Amino acid sequence: MQPYELTLAEASEAIRTGRLSPVELVDSVLERIEQVQPRLGAYVSVTGDRARHAARRAADEITAAGARGPLHGIPAALKDLIDVAGAATSASSRVREGHRASADSTVAARLSAAGAVFVGKTHTHEFAYGLTTPQTANAWDTGRVAGGSSGGSAVAVAARAATFALGTDTGGSIRVPAALNGVVGLKPTYGLVPRHGVTSLSWSLDHVGPITRTVEDAALVLGALVGHDPRDPASVAAPPVDHRPGGTDLTGLRVGVPGNYYFDHVDPDVEASVRRAIARLAELGARLVDVEIPMTRYIRPTHWGLMVPEASAYHERTLRAVPELYSADVRVLLEAGELMTAGDHLRAQRARTLLRQAWLDMMDTVDVIAAPTVPITAVAAGQTAVTWRDGTVESVSDAYVRLSAPANVTGVPSLTVPVGLDPQGLPIGMQLMGRPFGEAAVLRAGHAYERTGTAHGPAPVA
Repeated sequence: MQPYELTLAEASEAIRTGRLSPVELVDSVLERIEQVQPRLGAYVSVTGDRARHAARRAADEITAAGARGPLHGIPAALKDLIDVAGAATSASSRVREGHRASADSTVAARLSAAGAVFVGKTHTHEFAYGLTTPQTANAWDTGRVAGGSSGGSAVAVAARAATFALGTDTGGSIRVPAALNGVVGLKPTYGLVPRHGVTSLSWSLDHVGPITRTVEDAALVLGALVGHDPRDPASVAAPPVDHRPGGTDLTGLRVGVPGNYYFDHVDPDVEASVRRAIARLAELGARLVDVEIPMTRYIRPTHWGLMVPEASAYHERTLRAVPELYSADVRVLLEAGELMTAGDHLRAQRARTLLRQAWLDMMDTVDVIAAPTVPITAVAAGQTAVTWRDGTVESVSDAYVRLSAPANVTGVPSLTVPVGLDPQGLPIGMQLMGRPFGEAAVLRAGHAYERTGTAHGPAPVA
């Protein structure tokens, strides 16, 4: 086994016990990036010299005083919205050409303090305003979409070209590409991970979280990211919690199974795989509880009513100054947002308050809700619409965001875990959602399934 094939937990243990050097691990990952980048296009930039220098420093520190923690010496990729001092943050857009960050974002600073080694910036759908990341190819089939907007991060992890990565999630942008590439993605509770120094799409919906190969790895990364930061007005001072999952016994865990919304207009192969995974949770001791998702007709309008005007407000100056530098799809959305009124935005805020309370009431009866992450697997690059068996036509972006957006609107934690492959050999994800600050429950359920459920090997990239 090559060092780049190790999970975060495996690599951390190998480094701790002296069986692996951070230098060997980082060199292996950089070689892997060089091998797969021409086919996959996951990275905007690779900072090899900087990474090798950081790896040598980590090796010296560990030799002298031992590892600071599980991330010390571990290679990480960051979505190209996340500032690292001295590095470019282009948001995969010509608008940001030549931009370099003057300081670290909070999450970059916390990963650095934990000893992580940055190997590069990964592609996003331009300014995170899309669900396909067209610059990047799917790690399982290069003729299909990577998913977005954290497509580069998900593909890098799936291709073993990063031990872990960070993404952002405004309507599903961590979970959608993670599901489409067969890896784990965690959107934490709104406010749990600070966003200072991260380019915004929609301030009231944006989240930062990890993309990893395993649930345990996601918990390890999350542990380094949490904590209040007054520079992010949404940041909360949550009590410290050990998020690392334990064993596979789910006795006492109540798992909600939606009777509406989450299994409407879902590919039969996706539904079958997710229902098998839910049944596996029950075999592990969880009690299945039927739940009704409240206020479903308001979910998408509320998400749209929050995201679109907030994105347009963020881009107001540059949209007027250099509109030609935006890609056509993003420019249209930004211009549409300028047509929305303050009243529209206020009504969306009110609806979000009602939706959140309705979800909290529903969650009184369960600990976790289990459902598909996305209704379809990765579509062919360039495909714009999905036609369901009843003749309903839905855009690809609407299909991908439909099941993930509720967790953004309500702010609850949501984890996607791989639960098998469809007949075309493409990954399927199950989404586990919990109460606010209930990350421990969703990680527990995801870890238990991962240890005992349907597994698949690594993405079949060359």
